[in-house]
Amino acid sequence: MKIETAEQGAPGRVTEDRIRVLPNAVVVLDGVTSRTRPPDRNGGWYATELADELARLINGTDPLTDLLAQAITTLVEKHDLVLGDSPSCTAAIVRWNDEVIDALVLCDTPVVAFGQSTRVLADTRLEDLRPDPDILRWKNKPGGYWVAEADPVAGHQALTATWPRDEVTNVIALTDGVSCGVSEYGLFDWEDLRQLPLGEVLDRIREAERGDSEHERWPRYKTHDDQAIARISFTA
Repeated sequence: MKIETAEQGAPGRVTEDRIRVLPNAVVVLDGVTSRTRPPDRNGGWYATELADELARLINGTDPLTDLLAQAITTLVEKHDLVLGDSPSCTAAIVRWNDEVIDALVLCDTPVVAFGQSTRVLADTRLEDLRPDPDILRWKNKPGGYWVAEADPVAGHQALTATWPRDEVTNVIALTDGVSCGVSEYGLFDWEDLRQLPLGEVLDRIREAERGDSEHERWPRYKTHDDQAIARISFTA
């Protein structure tokens, strides 16, 4: 087995993405800073705290949704987080044993499994609501989109999948600053991300974004996003 990671912040800022590699799991988180919270409690702080809690819980066999909900509950109680006024993060978790591979995604941090077929576990609820100019009103609400924040219910709103380990050769988990290279820019297909050097993937996305600094070819809120990707090779 081989685990590779690559990450970098958007130019001029410290990344708020986090990757945590554990003996039987990989966690990839994309922090989102609250507009009203102090700088020391930004999205990166929240993602770090959540990664710590997940690392403490993940050795068992409980459903990943339960573990995520429990981790959020601990953060709320430990740091007095306020619903609707807290930093937050998206989440991707991949956990394995000798028989199966479990995956979880919450918001736009997909997981892709390769093997007998390519299986994409993606939460598109945020993307589906993009046309709404007041998208924040749908955050962590029924019919809206869900992120890890100050409501443990979000953990049970995550999407999950389980695959037989002997049918999977590789799994990638990535934040939207990397998945955009496939889903939005069309620079790669998923198979490319299974094979290419991860640093090359990040650099090619950056180069494409610099060439569209006016956001005309690919309409988006900002020129660059933080980038994080983990690739697990089960047959290495």
